[in-house]
Amino acid sequence: MIYVLLDGIGDLPHPDLKGTTPLNYAKTPNMDKLAKNGTIGEVISVGKGIAPQSDIAVFNMLGYRFKNSVYVGRGVIESIGIGIDFKNGDLALRGNFSTVNDERAITDRRAGRKIEREDAVAISRELEQKIKFSNPKASVVVSPTIGHRVIVRIRCDGELSPDISNTDPAYARIDGMGVAKAVGDYMKIEKSLPLNESAAAKLSALLVNEFTDQSLVIMKNSEINKRRNSQGKKLLNAILLRDAGNRLPDVIPINQLHEMKFSCIVDMPVEIGIANVLKMQTFNAGGLTDYEEKARVAAKAMETQNAIYVHIKGPDEFGHDGDAVGKMKNIEEIDSRFFGTLLNSIDTSKVSVVISGDHSTPCINKSHSDDPVPVLVSGDSVKKDGTTRFTEEQAKKGKIGLLAGADVIKTAISLIR
Repeated sequence: MIYVLLDGIGDLPHPDLKGTTPLNYAKTPNMDKLAKNGTIGEVISVGKGIAPQSDIAVFNMLGYRFKNSVYVGRGVIESIGIGIDFKNGDLALRGNFSTVNDERAITDRRAGRKIEREDAVAISRELEQKIKFSNPKASVVVSPTIGHRVIVRIRCDGELSPDISNTDPAYARIDGMGVAKAVGDYMKIEKSLPLNESAAAKLSALLVNEFTDQSLVIMKNSEINKRRNSQGKKLLNAILLRDAGNRLPDVIPINQLHEMKFSCIVDMPVEIGIANVLKMQTFNAGGLTDYEEKARVAAKAMETQNAIYVHIKGPDEFGHDGDAVGKMKNIEEIDSRFFGTLLNSIDTSKVSVVISGDHSTPCINKSHSDDPVPVLVSGDSVKKDGTTRFTEEQAKKGKIGLLAGADVIKTAISLIR
């Protein structure tokens, strides 16, 4: 089984695409071929009313639920993904380099998205050197990852608490999960608040607020931003923090959970962190948009594995940018380069293909939503339901029905056998 998650693939009708979705508007002959050889349905990855971030959504889509224990948070998962020095009792947070004005109002959540690696590293080192906490035993590590993404790890004498609110106004924190909020265009950096009366929560919120206050001053006066300003680039003058965590996760390895030999092809720190946590073998398959290589490696992996999870990032970023036409074109590119190559590389009588997404990222919202995403199970052994396309519209009529994300893999296995 080759299990493909298209990041942020789900969408809502958009006026730029004649009132339909990017997935429906796109020309996708290869996914159409897979659809005709399978059955389709819908998935709510985490839960009704929850607009999830990719980390908790992927965990669910791989078969994991966190209902009975508080989730460790995206900050911890990405720390694991980049190999940062993190131990239980530290506080790890996911951050966005962003651009704000003098009133702390956010003018660009991702500082233009395309950020030179050397600028991100230099300003991170500057923050580490210059920030001085009121608690002399506190220290900070600032680790940029890809683009606007950054991890902040705070360490202090004793255990810090994840029970604090985000400074990023676009996300709420529910049982450790980052959940997208319905927000307008005007947003300001928020103060982190302790969510209980414990000394650890109060200290954690204090340290996060000290980091935010000092970093705003340091970044504003940084030579990096003076140069960027002279070059007409978006300033890296704030870090929005969310999804605090203070402990390493303790979960059943994926091969044990599903009694399968599961592996993966992943690129982003969050997915790499998930792979490490779940003890999945990772195959190298080029960069983010090396779609043909990813397809060839996935097909080749079927010689030694009986399942591989492939995460493809593209559609989500166009959704966040509100670019419906760009998202549609990216879907067409993935269909041609990834699925076209994949179909030429596998025998569908021996290998089945499952396609879904981790969540919806509607272009009209520019953020994640709780809207269901399609799921397709395709293969010669799968009973056909008359499906002709992998779209939101056809998913509503498919024989699979509506699934919870954590049930996708076991459902797919039952349909394939």
